[in-house]
Amino acid sequence: MSDLVFPIVEPPLPGEVVPVAPGFLWARMPLPFKLDHVNVYFIQDADGWVVFDTGINDEKTRQIWHKLLDGPFKDQRITGVIVSHYDPDHIGLAGWLCNKLGISLQTSLSSYLSCSAISLNPSASQTDAYRHFYKSHGMDDEAATIVGDMGLGYLTMVSELPPTFRRIVADDIVKIGNQNFMAISGDGHSPEQIMLFCDAAKVFLVADQVLAKITPNVSVWGEQPNDNPLGWYLRSLQMLQIQIPSDVLVLPGHRLPFYGLHLRCQQIIQHHQERCDMVYRACRLKALSVADLIDVLFRPNLDPHQLSFAFGEALAHVNFMTADGRLRRAVDTQGQHRFSSI
Repeated sequence: MSDLVFPIVEPPLPGEVVPVAPGFLWARMPLPFKLDHVNVYFIQDADGWVVFDTGINDEKTRQIWHKLLDGPFKDQRITGVIVSHYDPDHIGLAGWLCNKLGISLQTSLSSYLSCSAISLNPSASQTDAYRHFYKSHGMDDEAATIVGDMGLGYLTMVSELPPTFRRIVADDIVKIGNQNFMAISGDGHSPEQIMLFCDAAKVFLVADQVLAKITPNVSVWGEQPNDNPLGWYLRSLQMLQIQIPSDVLVLPGHRLPFYGLHLRCQQIIQHHQERCDMVYRACRLKALSVADLIDVLFRPNLDPHQLSFAFGEALAHVNFMTADGRLRRAVDTQGQHRFSSI
């Protein structure tokens, strides 16, 4: 199996843009996490440029936006903002940009409402019901509190959204300049994540659904404890190999643009199959909680941010395997959920 092809190996410096295809520019914004950047793209419009994703809401990223607007786009209009999904690194500065430039926002209904709901009630995940949920899966008090505090952190990383937006739905044709983009909706990493495919340009803005070298987080959270996001995500990867040609230039939300969409989808599917095999083998030896499985699937000494996502991803694998009949759930006398291989 051949490797992915990376046409550009040096990412743009802060405040600069790099052409990646005719009518497409690439910028990069810093993030205060281990994954220390997010990609932002500009699509040529009839009288300017449409922004695809925005970066996180912090002073450092706003300063980079000022540098872009006063530099590469000094004599250019930004005509609109499209947001792929509601993670803070993608939607964080959407409201700020729309307000500053007097432009409109386009995104999915799930992204707009999810961001609005968290912003209106960021402490919702701190309720006793959610804390009990995490503890019932083996988390201690400290870890359950860390996960519960995530909504408060989200609030600091996202600017207030515009009061109105234009909804993008799967299979919509989004016209930008003289090119048509088919909207693709993916699930698993984020509900109704919007991707854009331009057949004429052979360019696919894939957001976080398919990344080179790393895999996007696919997690179960307390408000939807029995969901199967890993099943939805794997189904999405299979559909992308049917809907999108193999020779497109993939513009992802992180890391480098690449060629090899179908290959990368297959690699990610295989990765999750291997993770499920690890869970199955571990649960054959004895019944384990989701917290136990974090040590099976991830390296030790995770920081609080990494721990919360590790828990959510471990539970996603457990729910997926319970749904397809490979694991059996039991609740012990202490109210702990434990899983055994069938």
